[in-house]
Amino acid sequence: MSTATEPGRVNAEQTGRRVEELLDRLAATGDGAAHAAAEDLVRALMDFYGAGLARTLALLTEQAGPGSPVLGRLLEDELVAGLLVLHDLHPWDVTARIDRALSTVRAHPAEVLAFDPDTGVLRLRLAADPGGGCGCGSGDAGAQQAVEGALACFAPEVTAVELEQPEPRAAAPVLLQIGPRPVEAG
Repeated sequence: MSTATEPGRVNAEQTGRRVEELLDRLAATGDGAAHAAAEDLVRALMDFYGAGLARTLALLTEQAGPGSPVLGRLLEDELVAGLLVLHDLHPWDVTARIDRALSTVRAHPAEVLAFDPDTGVLRLRLAADPGGGCGCGSGDAGAQQAVEGALACFAPEVTAVELEQPEPRAAAPVLLQIGPRPVEAG
């Protein structure tokens, strides 16, 4: 199972951006009728594919059962998950989808502190570097990008990510040396 988008593969985020770019280009031509027709076309196709996807999901759940491995694999797939979310059909709630997305960002593990559904802001705390890194935050840009990329398909409700630094690790306790008891003279 691939969780990262491979070069040349289609994903919901990239496709959405491409559609927006094309509609913007049409709007820039000044031909309002052509732009309106293009938007209607996109809506009609979205409605059609959404209805087909909903029916497919219902038939699969009916035949295989809600806990089937096949359904589980589909829900875990980035492309399918993105389509289900796009059409508001994904059976997992936003919290489960955020957790799923974050589980794919192994290089930058993070703990969810809060999600505000009204603003779309997700607050995360980066996990402490188990390798004893300096904790200086030098990887924050990479972590931000990795987290946002993972969330794009599984939880597009997240519109902004705020990263907090890991809690400072406590100093290692001093090792107490225990030896044999001194022999008493006597």
